[in-house]
Amino acid sequence: MKYLLLLFLSTYLLAQSLHSSISTYYEIPSFSGSKQKTDGVLYGIGADVHHQNSEYKFAYEHADTQTIQPPLSKNLHIDKLFLRYSYRINSEFFVNLNYINVLSDNIAITDNGQSFGAGVSYAPNPKVTLNFTQFHTSYEDFSTNQSDFKVTFKTKLDAFKFKLTALAKYITLHEKNLNSFTKNAQDEYFTSALKVHSHYNSYHFGGGIYFGKRAFAVMDDGFKIQHHAMEFDKTYALGVGKSISNFVLRIQYIHQEATELPPQNEGVKVDNLRFIVNYKL
Repeated sequence: MKYLLLLFLSTYLLAQSLHSSISTYYEIPSFSGSKQKTDGVLYGIGADVHHQNSEYKFAYEHADTQTIQPPLSKNLHIDKLFLRYSYRINSEFFVNLNYINVLSDNIAITDNGQSFGAGVSYAPNPKVTLNFTQFHTSYEDFSTNQSDFKVTFKTKLDAFKFKLTALAKYITLHEKNLNSFTKNAQDEYFTSALKVHSHYNSYHFGGGIYFGKRAFAVMDDGFKIQHHAMEFDKTYALGVGKSISNFVLRIQYIHQEATELPPQNEGVKVDNLRFIVNYKL
């Protein structure tokens, strides 16, 4: 609760500036072929505040997941905090700092894990932006280093506005102590993605696809973290939304295929339905 109060207080103090927004999201993940999980719910609340050359972005989320007992002894409950600060140096260069904290995980050894990120963006013109961000994530028994490189291209075709993104992630794992989470994982992963987002009048459309395996990855520009022992392979996402007055309503569907690492259980499918409400202040 104290993180929610901090979030709302920070938003209230800074929200006098333009282009600020608050958002909430609700997710319904379901697992097929899993030996550990069946389904669950996840909800989050966040804020995105622009003040002069700075951008402050916050999110807090809570998840409850039904587990298979045995092998697990209880259902899963997780709380996470996400922070991002960006600063515009000039019209071409931006810097960003990220912080993630797995505040509580009542089952996994990644409880209280923390991730730190730092990056720089270069926009040679209004249509193209390049970003490099380096993350270091530390858990009690292991750590990861992750390098993200992203290229974003904006264009317009009649009434349609498009944003195309190409993304690459390189992840390395480092064991501190022998543990079940990483003993079946690879020492390094490389994955890439292609994403598209478009606007037409008040409508929004989006999609994305990931290529290559990944595990323990920081996702969504530092606002998701995969901290359980699952090696993801194929990922597909589709979304649609609509702006109504100051609100933007979105619905997304994400399909992922994975391997649960401790039991070496392949063929797990994760389907996630996500609802997002954004309000521009």
